[in-house]
Formats: sequence, structure tokens, C-alpha cells
Amino acid sequence: MGGERKKRKASDGSAAVQETVKGLMIAPDKKAAPALDTSNWPLLLKNYHQLHVRTNHYTPLPTGTSPLARPLQTHLSYGVINLDKPANPSSHEVVSWVKRILRLEKTGHSGTLDPKVTGCLIVCLDRATRLAKSQQSAGKEYVAVIRLHKNDAESSDLHAQLRKNVETTLVGALFQRPPLISAVKRQLRIRSIYDSKLLDFDSKRNLGVFWVRCQAGTYIRTLCVHLGFMLGTGGHMQELRRVRSGVMGEDDNMVTMHDVLDAQHVYDTTKDETYLRRVVMPLEVLLTGYKRIVVKDSAVNAICYGAKFMIPGLLRFADGIEVNTEVVLMTTKGEAIAMAIAQMTTSVMATVDHGVVAKIKRVIMERDVYPRRWGLGPMAQRKKSMIKEGKLDKHGKVNDKTPKDFSQSYKELSITKPPELSGSGKGVSKDDESEDSKDKEPESTKRDAEMLDVDSDDQPEKKKEKKEKKKKKKKEKKSKKEKE
Repeated sequence: MGGERKKRKASDGSAAVQETVKGLMIAPDKKAAPALDTSNWPLLLKNYHQLHVRTNHYTPLPTGTSPLARPLQTHLSYGVINLDKPANPSSHEVVSWVKRILRLEKTGHSGTLDPKVTGCLIVCLDRATRLAKSQQSAGKEYVAVIRLHKNDAESSDLHAQLRKNVETTLVGALFQRPPLISAVKRQLRIRSIYDSKLLDFDSKRNLGVFWVRCQAGTYIRTLCVHLGFMLGTGGHMQELRRVRSGVMGEDDNMVTMHDVLDAQHVYDTTKDETYLRRVVMPLEVLLTGYKRIVVKDSAVNAICYGAKFMIPGLLRFADGIEVNTEVVLMTTKGEAIAMAIAQMTTSVMATVDHGVVAKIKRVIMERDVYPRRWGLGPMAQRKKSMIKEGKLDKHGKVNDKTPKDFSQSYKELSITKPPELSGSGKGVSKDDESEDSKDKEPESTKRDAEMLDVDSDDQPEKKKEKKEKKKKKKKEKKSKKEKE
């Protein structure tokens, strides 16, 4: 009876309790742990549980912070503003005003808007300016007002013709020459219209409103002129507003210049950060559309110094990654480290045990936010100890005291030289090489041998003699000049 076990339910029904010879103990629960629901996690961590797991074996380091919990100054330097650009000032002026108001070193924007145009202008601050180019090349959406010059046809016919030209004819790849007053060179180029819709048409005032989703660098002014040509009435752009730039649209926390100014004023007077944190968003907002690769904390700083991302540093990765697709490398806390170009597909990442996962395209994170963890492997440690003992030189290269087993097993790739070619272009056999080397020794090797024969003790004496001779010559020259 002593070895028998009795099970009974705990009074609150939470877990089964086993009664053994030694006493009471909690019985192991056979139910699996509930799956994590990460659909509400912020920014790059959203749907984290859906990423493929390479390994969970890593040491988390107590450095770095979640993008939403950064200190205010760091938050600003890794920040992005979705600004509603006012009419009349240029994009460059608006960006320089933001820089002056927030007292920052660098600012950039997502693509120039003409002075009279309003709408979405993504302003990147400090470190986030590294993402400005990728935002400039992203697709844009506009709402434009076109004015037709005359209306000879019936209003219903003109409305139908305008709808047809906007929604079917002028869609796809179009030839465009930038207008007379523009920020780029006036040469013929091709730009794509992905989609467009006629929203409204007023036949009395000859005004039409249409929406366009297009490639970066498309001139809507030119598009309106082309619509006028197609209708035979002539036309020009009356008004324009950018509704979306890349990932950010009008509904995605858009703020005005007054908001930026007020937020900084509130912080300066009351030290309340909430308004300023609402106006400036983390740069990770712009990267939510990219495929994600999660990196171990120990590999982060090496990437910040420009190292390729290798398999041992891989924790999780997204589905559907192909070779040469642009991906974002992120930490386990959700911080963006760098933009990279994938060198492996998802299936390869899941199966191989070594190799380059991605090459770095643009580093975003500052260096030394995470500690250095390279040079801690067994070979690196052995090299360090051998340098201390004098068995390798200070640069870690082989010298006279290096053990044979190390020099044979470890190859220094920087020392190896390509084989020399003969002048005639024919390959030289090993036997011929050995005979030639016996007959003729190069002069450089002879000189080296002569230098080696000289004892190290004799060299300083020779130097002294040379110095003395120089001094004598100088004295003789001086004495000659004095006599003259």
C-alpha cells in the first residue's frame, strides 16, 4: 500500500494533487499551453505567432526598448510625422520648419509636393531619414479637380466621355513630359497609372473630381492636360491633394503644422510628453508591409556594423520570402535593425544549418545600442590566448612560434596569392617550375637572405655610423661657407 498513489482534485479545482509516499505534490498538467494571440501586438510584432520558428534557444539581453517605450529624445530621433502639408510653402520649407521646431539635426520627406498642393507628406526625423528614399519611390494616391475649358457637347455625353477616359483610356503606362515649372528635367518619360475613378462632375461649371493611384513621379497636372486633349475641350488642373503616400494615408494619424508647434510648446512648458508622442510616430510604422526576419540579440550589433546576416543568428522568419526580396531585420522587442536583401527562400532558411540569410541594404539602428558579442567563439578565444602568449603576432597572423597543428588547420586567406602566369600564356608544369627555381633565384629573395644574415645587434651600430657621417658633412659645409 506504501507505493500506491491517490489522486484528488484541489479544493478550487485548479489542479490535480497526487498523494505519494513522500507527501503531496502537484500532478503534471497534460493540457498544452494556450496559443499566443499576437494579433493586437503593435507594429512589427503584430501576428508574431504566425512567423516560422527556426529556434527559441537564445539569451535575451537587457538592452534596447520597444519602439513605443523609447525615451523621448530617442523616440524623436527614430520618429516619423504624417504631416498635412499646407498650401503655398514648398515641401523643403515645411521640412526645415519641422527641423527648427523640434530642434533636430536632420529631416527628410517622402516626395516633393508642389507649393499649391496639400496633403500627405511623410517627414522623417534624424535616423528615420534613412528610410526617406524607399518612401519616395513608393506609390501615391491623389484627388484632383480638373477644369474643362469649354462645353459644346451635352452634359450627359461629356460626363460619360470623361468617365471613360479617366477610368479606362488613361490607365496603365503613359508617356509624360513634366510641365514648364517643375522640379525635374523636362524629358519624355513613362509613368504608370494603376487605378483611377471619376468621383463627380459639375456640367454647369465644367469641373470634374477624380481619384488616382499612380507611380511615384507622375505629374497630375500633365494628366489633366491630356484629359482635356482626349475630350477635345482642353483642360487644366484646378486643385490637387495627396491622399496617400506609400503606407501612410489621411486616416493614419495625420497632423498639421500647428499640432507640431503646439506639441513642442506643451512639452517645453509642462514637460508632458503625450501630445508630442502622438504627433511623432516610431519609424517602424513605415515597415509593417515588408517581410520580417527576427534576429537574436547577440547578432544585432554585428549587423549594425555592416556584417552579413548568417543562419546562426536567425530566430523567426516570415512566409513567402524569395531570393532578392527586400526584408526588414527586427529584434525580439520589435525594433527595426536594418533593411536587407534576402539571399535565401523561406524553405531554405528552415532546412540549412549555415549560410548567408540576407545582405544588408540600409542600417537603421545606431551602433552599440546592443553590446558586442562577436569574437567569443572557440576559435576566436584560442587566437586571443595565442596572441597573448606570442604564438601569433599582434594582428593574429602566423609567426615562427606558431604550433604546426594550428598553422595547418587555420588558413589565412589574405596571405594566399594567385598562381603566376608565364609570358607566353602557356601553363608551367611543376617539374619545370622546380628546375627554374633551382637555376634562378629572384633578386628579391637574395636581398631578403642578405638582410636576414645581418645580426639584429649590428643594425643600430650601422645607423649610428650613418648619422655621424651626416653630421660631419654638415659641419664641413658650414666651415666652407664661413671661409668664403
